[in-house]
Amino acid sequence: AGLGMLDGMTKLLPTAEVGFLGMRRDESTLDIITYANRLPEDLTGRQCFLLDPMLATGGTLVAATNYLAERGAKDITAINIIAAPEGLAKLEATIDPKIDFKVVVCAVDEKLNDQAYIVPGLGDAGDRLYGLID
Repeated sequence: AGLGMLDGMTKLLPTAEVGFLGMRRDESTLDIITYANRLPEDLTGRQCFLLDPMLATGGTLVAATNYLAERGAKDITAINIIAAPEGLAKLEATIDPKIDFKVVVCAVDEKLNDQAYIVPGLGDAGDRLYGLID
């Protein structure tokens, strides 16, 4: 779903190199599944941006941040459209303080529901982006 934000980011940072880290959460277990990695092995000294429209539980963002940090990234900014307070709290409690980590969000919604979806939220951003729902 972060691909829907890429065009805007590349207009803001036209000389940026673009990598791809595809992660999703298993809806029944909430485990994080990495399904694609098109990133350099060494990210030392690079400023990294993680794009994802929804920051719900924070699990995927923590996993992505750790993934980048393991490859040497120390300056990481997450850019999200909507966030849940629970996800923001998880980031604050979990992200290694040695990482220069920032979060930029447009809005913080009310909460997560029992299925860990943002309330009121927008529905599935990826499904909306690719026209899979009405």
